[in-house]
Amino acid sequence: MRSLMHMSLRTISNAMKRDNETNENKRNKTKRRSIRALSFVSFVSFIFVCSVSLVLLRAQTPAPAINADLRSALDYISEDSLRGHLSFIASDLLEGRATPSRGLDIAAEYIAAQFRRAGLEPVGDDGYFQTANWKVVETPDTGFAFSIGNGSERFALSRAQISYPGDAGFDLRDETLVKAVLAEVEANKPSAEGYEGRVLITDAEGKNLNEVARILGPLRPALILIVDRTTARGRGYAPPRLIDPEFQRPGQQSSPLAGIVAHEPRLGALYDSLPSGPTTAKLTLSIPARVERPVKLRNVVGLLRGSDAELKETYVLVTAHYDHVGMRTDLEGDQIFNGANDDGSGTVAVIEIAAALSKLKTRPKRSIVFMTVFGEERGLLGSRFYGRNPIFPLKQTVANINLEHVGRTDSSEGSQVNRATLTGFDYSDLGPIFRAAGEAVGIEVYKHEKNSDAFFGRSDNQALADAGVPAHTLCVAFIFPDYHQVGDHWEKIDYPNLAKTARMTALALVMIAENRAAPRWNTENPKTMKYVEAWKKLQGSGSGVGN
Repeated sequence: MRSLMHMSLRTISNAMKRDNETNENKRNKTKRRSIRALSFVSFVSFIFVCSVSLVLLRAQTPAPAINADLRSALDYISEDSLRGHLSFIASDLLEGRATPSRGLDIAAEYIAAQFRRAGLEPVGDDGYFQTANWKVVETPDTGFAFSIGNGSERFALSRAQISYPGDAGFDLRDETLVKAVLAEVEANKPSAEGYEGRVLITDAEGKNLNEVARILGPLRPALILIVDRTTARGRGYAPPRLIDPEFQRPGQQSSPLAGIVAHEPRLGALYDSLPSGPTTAKLTLSIPARVERPVKLRNVVGLLRGSDAELKETYVLVTAHYDHVGMRTDLEGDQIFNGANDDGSGTVAVIEIAAALSKLKTRPKRSIVFMTVFGEERGLLGSRFYGRNPIFPLKQTVANINLEHVGRTDSSEGSQVNRATLTGFDYSDLGPIFRAAGEAVGIEVYKHEKNSDAFFGRSDNQALADAGVPAHTLCVAFIFPDYHQVGDHWEKIDYPNLAKTARMTALALVMIAENRAAPRWNTENPKTMKYVEAWKKLQGSGSGVGN
């Protein structure tokens, strides 16, 4: 009976266990169904949200409508035309277009001629020129002489063999040289007696001019002659220094201690033969003092008048700088910094876009201002001059698109064919407009995560942004081979890509000019705070941003 009872209990227990497992399985199946149902609902919700977001994004920046008139204008932009313009702008004839220089003036005249050919309205104080009447301090080209000798040994140097950054003039005839060895002066710290008011000769011993001046300055010499026994070419005189009368600020001053470097390896042996202190060596030196003269610097500006009765009094500004860094006579071989990509490419794109949009039978609602500016390489001079002296009210200037480095696709980061970016990409709502224009012509417009914000203040858009105008620079290659080197030649430009980039820019300009809503700063981005405040001040209101 005990066995039967045990069997019965085991049977009942197993049955109960099976029932429990069955119930648990049912609960698990129900739970899994619920999870699957929730997952499905979440997935559907996700798809719905994405779809709505995409629709909203497209609603904010609709695909551009390109009718036959606009298509014809865009197709007018030509690789060959861009190549023709740039082969002149970046030619050796213009000698690197330094600010100021004859080459810069020739470039300005050429750009004005192209604006005239396109039928743009001249809106400057002198035809297509907005003139900045500044002053320049420079050393005259004539009157230089340099010879040094000891006994029968004598060396005559040309101006190309010296480097003199000072302002003062010199007229020395057989001036006795006093040798000052830097290491001895540093160790012994002699008094100024025997050195004051004299011409010292020294070897730089690997030190730069400022370090030499620090060591020998306490001796109060009239002039320090530094022997460079390694090279035979110098920088010549200091570059011209500009004075903006609006600020009456002469800019960077040269060191009060005059120092001149003589680049002649043969002088090393002469120097070594001299004893410390007074010597029998003589110096004859003639350098004319720097003089101040008036100079005209010019922004080149033309207007494509808008068609809308109201909106034609508002302006879209497209810019590029037409200057570069000039020449360096101390270099062997090529001495001209032609600046084809920087920023000849932007300059000729402005010219070509102006010519193309002037072909439109129906002009955009807003007016478009085409401007090339001077002096970017010397500190955004031309764009800041315009910002202080605008031809058109900044309050009615809705956007500035600046073009720079748009010709080379061989970026230091790899090929940039069919790609472009904006500095400060998400500082305003202009980024999506260019992205839509890029999609229409086959260019990916993207935000460069490292350089987009970092380069915002390094080009002429900064001057307009500081005034409150939504302003960005369009760029293809931030850094490229030959950047600020003599090898930045017009033959290295990717002209098919430049033409496509110019078409995209032209289309984006039309999109901005046709839209009754003006571009706006992104108030959610903390980096735009000062620009938003400048915009509010510009509009004379503390209310929201935009029209």
